[in-house]
Amino acid sequence: MSTPSKPKLSEVQRGSIPFTPWASIEELFRKQKAYFYTDATKTYEWRVDQLDRLVRMLKENYERFADASRRDFKTAVQENAFEVSASIATSEFAKSQLKEWMKPVEAPLPKFLAKSGHKGMVYREPYGVTLIICPFNGPLLLSLRPAVAALSAGNPCILKLSEALPATDELLLELIPRYFEPESFSAVIGARETVTNLLKLPFDFLFLTGSVGVGKVVMRAAAENLTPVLLELGGQNPAIVDETANIPDAAKKIVWGAMAWGGQWCTSPGYGVVHESIAEQFVAECKKAVVELYSTDPKSNPDYSRVISPAAVERLASLIDPKKVVYGGKSDAPARYLDPTILYPISWSDKIMEDEIFGPLLPILTYSDLGALLTKIKSLPKPLAGYMFSRSQKAIDRVLQSLSFGGGAVNQTNVFLFIESMPYGGVGNSGIGNYYGKYGFDSLTHAKSILISPADVGIDHLLPPYTAQKVQALNQWFDY
Repeated sequence: MSTPSKPKLSEVQRGSIPFTPWASIEELFRKQKAYFYTDATKTYEWRVDQLDRLVRMLKENYERFADASRRDFKTAVQENAFEVSASIATSEFAKSQLKEWMKPVEAPLPKFLAKSGHKGMVYREPYGVTLIICPFNGPLLLSLRPAVAALSAGNPCILKLSEALPATDELLLELIPRYFEPESFSAVIGARETVTNLLKLPFDFLFLTGSVGVGKVVMRAAAENLTPVLLELGGQNPAIVDETANIPDAAKKIVWGAMAWGGQWCTSPGYGVVHESIAEQFVAECKKAVVELYSTDPKSNPDYSRVISPAAVERLASLIDPKKVVYGGKSDAPARYLDPTILYPISWSDKIMEDEIFGPLLPILTYSDLGALLTKIKSLPKPLAGYMFSRSQKAIDRVLQSLSFGGGAVNQTNVFLFIESMPYGGVGNSGIGNYYGKYGFDSLTHAKSILISPADVGIDHLLPPYTAQKVQALNQWFDY
């Protein structure tokens, strides 16, 4: 195993929250490894106990968690409350289904094996100690939801918290040790060096929610130890609006999808692409929707969440061409705020289309031919989400069949990610693997296949000396 470099002083403490000392992180890792080897985490009782602890921690500190999320950036009441309530619901759902998920599943066998008393079983076994690298945009959801998947699957885990969330980080660092044993579930905080050193440790599973660039770093590190990974990344998510769509409905849903969470959600529509015959009407409806949802003064509207940092505001502001701004588009001090901004018209060649925006900006493009549009979108990196607004089932079917993306919706945005019974995950540049509910349980466990043979039954045609009859008998293996 590689020896991590000694952290610099800047890695030990920065800002108001002390970074976790590297020696403490190494000790946590060793403790979780040793604990996993006892097999304690493989029992149903241990897993349910961890989920119970998580629910208690959230319920007993509900207002503190919601307030921390608000102080970090989610000023919208619905958003900071949802962070807590959805995390509770995810834990409760896993707990209600866990016994069923853990049952071995019988697999079909070739007929001759089944007739001779053989049985095929698939067991789900935990991988082991799991590192979960958390992003800023879901202070609780995108840290605790992966933790639910890990713990329900029987994996001790360490959260590497995002240092961009001082209020939420401080609360998690206080409460997790009060509700959990460190060998089961722990949280640490640090910056880039901490992540670099963590990735050198031989974790049994790596779970990242983050950018494509960080995803590549994690993949390279995972290769050194041949560690399985689950990567939830992002991308520029298209929202296609054809000429048959309900235009006011589509505009309002796309504007909400692009502006909720301050536009800082990985499934947010990255751009609208609208049939040229309805473009002007659609833009007018978008401008109307911004005012209806967030008023003429979004900065003073408590339903509009802030941008995470001044640096993020400056990055977003640099994307705006003042000549193309239809609504708002300026930052102000303290730079945690950006007007909801509609950019139209935008050319496919504009740089704004190359990378995920991750903020309350909605570029709008036009198209005339759906086939040419699909060809163009397919030339771009595969997005995490895709949305189609149409009344034409033929057009809807064509888009869903043609485009590859992680998940999405028809005549809606974003809300598919609220549904615990559906898998959530990217493809290609937008991620590897998926989670939520049973899908997370399966992703965080290895499917171990076991053939059970009666003690007194042999398979004679596998053993020499081989005859033509024995060779012919091999065909039985393909008859189910």
